[in-house]
Amino acid sequence: MFAEWLRKWWPGTTSKHVEPDPMKYLIVGLGNIGAEYENTRHNIGFLVVDALARALDVSFSPDTLGAVARFKHKSRTFVLLKPSTYMNRSGKAVHYWLQKEKITKDNLLVIVDDLNLPYGTIRLRGKGSDGGHNGLKDIDQVCGGNNYARLRLGIGNEFQKGRQVDYVLGEWSDDEAAKLPETLESAGEVVKSFATIGLQRTMSAFNN
Repeated sequence: MFAEWLRKWWPGTTSKHVEPDPMKYLIVGLGNIGAEYENTRHNIGFLVVDALARALDVSFSPDTLGAVARFKHKSRTFVLLKPSTYMNRSGKAVHYWLQKEKITKDNLLVIVDDLNLPYGTIRLRGKGSDGGHNGLKDIDQVCGGNNYARLRLGIGNEFQKGRQVDYVLGEWSDDEAAKLPETLESAGEVVKSFATIGLQRTMSAFNN
């Protein structure tokens, strides 16, 4: 009743409910900010969205809780996000940008590194456990569940017992670095496909 009265006497003072845009997608590359993390295995999410932005000639700009770039492809709007909250607090940035852009979790894709997959392997899933990944764990907690798509990129597990952190936060070997551009390009194609032909068809086409 009060809202109706307020609209009658002061039009425009109350905000209207804005429906989510089904043609808009939030693509989140996970990583850690700072030069010391730039070329580490844990930052492959950043590398994917960076490569995609370069390929489409768009640039990232600093914004709230992250750096953001935008482009359009086949009538879809893509919002690329690199959180500036560090990996363990990724959920705060993801939640903020979902709300700001009025994007549902159905149109969210998170790109992460995966120790459990061989190097160069790509796996797209519609939901799942965090698999011990602290970035996914925080997103699950802050955004209310694991029912969102994630693109897992294998980084291998060639490390000695007890050296997992050093491996994940270590830089690419020469062989890995040489093969990395191909992986990043393939991941970029998955991102575009996810938004244009859908999750299931993209999983069938790209999961190798």
